Amino acid sequence: MTSGDPFSIHALELGPMENFIYLIHDHATDRAAVVDPAWEVPEVLALARQQGVTITDILLTHSHHDHINGIEAVLEKFDAQLHLLKEEARFWGSYLDLPTLHHGGDRIELGETAIQVLHTPGHTPGSACYHIGDNLITGDTLFVFGCGRCDLRGGDPEQMYTTLKGMAQRLPSGTRIHPGHNYAEKSSSTLEEQIAGNPFMHFDTREQFIHYRMHYHDKHRDSPYGPVCKGEEMK
Repeated sequence: MTSGDPFSIHALELGPMENFIYLIHDHATDRAAVVDPAWEVPEVLALARQQGVTITDILLTHSHHDHINGIEAVLEKFDAQLHLLKEEARFWGSYLDLPTLHHGGDRIELGETAIQVLHTPGHTPGSACYHIGDNLITGDTLFVFGCGRCDLRGGDPEQMYTTLKGMAQRLPSGTRIHPGHNYAEKSSSTLEEQIAGNPFMHFDTREQFIHYRMHYHDKHRDSPYGPVCKGEEMK
């Protein structure tokens, strides 16, 4: 974010799984969107009060319990619209009748702040990332020097490989990555830094990626994650 941005992004690390919950503040209207509300919701509400904003929107990156268990607590305090991809609502089996289901490429207008919805399957079928200015809130798709698991229900390593390749090719290298968990030696990064140092973005074939994600990584690499030079992934 720069001083000229019409928005601010605030992060809270909450819960036993080191989740990042984000509050996007549109300066012109003092509207806010909370991304993946979970765990200690009173801290999220306190941050909203501190910033003088009204939470009008809830954005979900995906539907795993550790990213959604605070939805009802937020809705008890604010009449907020819930946003998620249609594919994820179908996978989750909840909120199928809401008018705020999206497809990849949709835009959400938070006051004067435009939020683009990206469909980034792999961790779940309808995982989403939210592109705001030069920032990308990535949920469990892309971590700093890591990526989300693909062995949980709905996970697909082939889709994750395609998703990460597409992100590297299509997004500006200076894009600021804001992950869903604090699993690395730093809390955020740039896409350029991830292309250089994230092992999951180094593989040239699906087969190599799938072997590393499904069979090698979790046995040989512990958090907090740091950069890995290309060619050093399995050394």
